[in-house]
Amino acid sequence: MLIRLLSPVIHLFYPHCCEICGKDLPAADDLLCLRCHDTLPVTQFHRYEGNPVANIFRGRVQIKHAMAAYYYSQSSGMQHLVHSFKYRQRKDIALWLGRQIGYMLQESPWISEIDMLAPVPLFPSKERSRGYNQATLLANGIAHIIKKPVLSKALTRLQFTRTQTRQGRTDRWQNVATVFSADPRVVTGRHILLTDDVITTGATTEACSQALLDAGASVSVCSLAYTTR
Repeated sequence: MLIRLLSPVIHLFYPHCCEICGKDLPAADDLLCLRCHDTLPVTQFHRYEGNPVANIFRGRVQIKHAMAAYYYSQSSGMQHLVHSFKYRQRKDIALWLGRQIGYMLQESPWISEIDMLAPVPLFPSKERSRGYNQATLLANGIAHIIKKPVLSKALTRLQFTRTQTRQGRTDRWQNVATVFSADPRVVTGRHILLTDDVITTGATTEACSQALLDAGASVSVCSLAYTTR
């Protein structure tokens, strides 16, 4: 009761602001103001097959379903949110965005097929340096809503790979084609939802999916955002 009474005073001196526009927010557990939340570029890919993310993998790897929740767009603020949780230690943003994906997946006609989630792994030294794997945080947020387990060690990254930001699809594929391994003891016979932050060419996702398939799993893909750049 005391905390509730003092909340307006505390909020006066320690305002909670929208992560995109900086507008003061009324509730401490809010992340975005209503305006910025409503301008996030939702793709609706979770609602239909043959969407642009699913089409990336057609004829390349046997993925059952694929989606991305948002378009990756600087003008919408999505780039700012992604950079905040990847490079500025804002784990809370990744968990919040994961929950938003989870709400979307609840509307998906195929989510009941999923047995568990597996995040795209970082190389161990990179994860230690960052302090966390952002794909795991997203998966944890999703799992909180759809009530499926997260297997953070289902996939292993065997080699360190250079940044792929400015590479094309062929170079990206050559960079990651043999660097992932899946544990058949935990994935064989299971339908895995592979989670990642941003899909561009899909090379990393394809390599992870192939490792899971080789270990006896079936695979669907879920990404926070999709970009064609």
